[in-house]
Amino acid sequence: MRLALLGCGTVGAEVVRLLTDQAADLTARIGAPLELVGIAVRRPGRRRGDVPIDPALFTTDALGLIKRDDVDVVIEVVGGIEPARGWIVEALRAGKSVVTANKALLAEDGGTLHDAAAEGGADLYYEASVAGAIPLLRPLRESLHGDRITRVTGIVNGTTNFILSSMDATGAGFTEALEEATELGYAEADPTADVEGFDAAAKAAILASLAFHTRVTAADVFREGMTGVTAGDVASANAMGCTIKLLCLAERGPDSHGTESVSVRVHPAMIPRSHPLASVGDAFNAVFVEAEAAGQLMFYGRGAGGTPTASAVLGDVVAAARNRLAGTRAPSESVYAHLPIRPIGEAVTRYHISLDVADRQGVLATVAGVFAKHEVSIATVRQSGREADATLVIVTHGAPDSHLAATVAELEQLDIVRSIASVLRVEGGA
Repeated sequence: MRLALLGCGTVGAEVVRLLTDQAADLTARIGAPLELVGIAVRRPGRRRGDVPIDPALFTTDALGLIKRDDVDVVIEVVGGIEPARGWIVEALRAGKSVVTANKALLAEDGGTLHDAAAEGGADLYYEASVAGAIPLLRPLRESLHGDRITRVTGIVNGTTNFILSSMDATGAGFTEALEEATELGYAEADPTADVEGFDAAAKAAILASLAFHTRVTAADVFREGMTGVTAGDVASANAMGCTIKLLCLAERGPDSHGTESVSVRVHPAMIPRSHPLASVGDAFNAVFVEAEAAGQLMFYGRGAGGTPTASAVLGDVVAAARNRLAGTRAPSESVYAHLPIRPIGEAVTRYHISLDVADRQGVLATVAGVFAKHEVSIATVRQSGREADATLVIVTHGAPDSHLAATVAELEQLDIVRSIASVLRVEGGA
């Protein structure tokens, strides 16, 4: 089975290393040897770490490599939207299997890739696009295909999980924790995609698409970053017996009109320390799946890095190669449900709201009246400080997001409210 590799950065170089180191085992598992016939890169002369690679394999002509008649499987680890989309579509329409780790492309235009795979009768595998080496997408696509998944909750970005775990453990602020993550190599020089939730939103779209048999794109995902989380928020969460995580949440259920629909969101949230995701620390990932028959399932492991991602890529390569030898195909895209996307305003959750208020008679009654007006029920209230430093911390019962937004907007107009220090969602509790 002949392979073409597009991209040879951290992940690509590890793919080459694993192909070499595990050649005998891979041959035994597949029933035929794997041969790497070409590697498309922008700079052929660039050093690829400690992995020995035959220079004759390199080319700058990716499209020419894809079109070679002797290529059976194309591995794409370049990333980005274009030119990766054009390359993958070309390969699939030509009947060549594709293995990709490109979460951004899958989340933005996965439908085009699946359509091309159907047109060419080819396999499209992308286990490495979400949560690195954790075997997650194939269980959603195959193992749980006979069940009805109702909710997927996950920590799918290692950088933000490291930052929030560090803030929780040390009391550090966001800036200090980000600096530590950068020094240790967990955060990129430009961490925007991670800390603003773009990376997690792309993965949430892929998970929701598989779980709910509906095409979900990154544009359908409500996204809120975690740069506004403060050391004070972390301390307040600790006082409640909670910790803060950047979560992706995908749910299936009725909208306000009773129509079955899908809600997908990414945002920081407080979760009880008793929740299975609360103990996921460092740069690890974990995804918590709830299904009607299977119940609760947890997938945990390293979600990023060259070696874990390359492991997932090779797993897909083995599957694609075995299918081609047997003359079979992987399960095709399942989007029969065509469920509408539920807007964030209809998402029901609890909220933690911290208000800086004037410490005078009637403040609490006035604030409580605003919550009642917008049908947001208060579960607990805690007041600290006096005079200019008075703070109200309010935790609500479950309410639609639109009700909270209206409540916050009105609170901001009250002369007794100096500022709204923070608004955080609370997940996983009663």
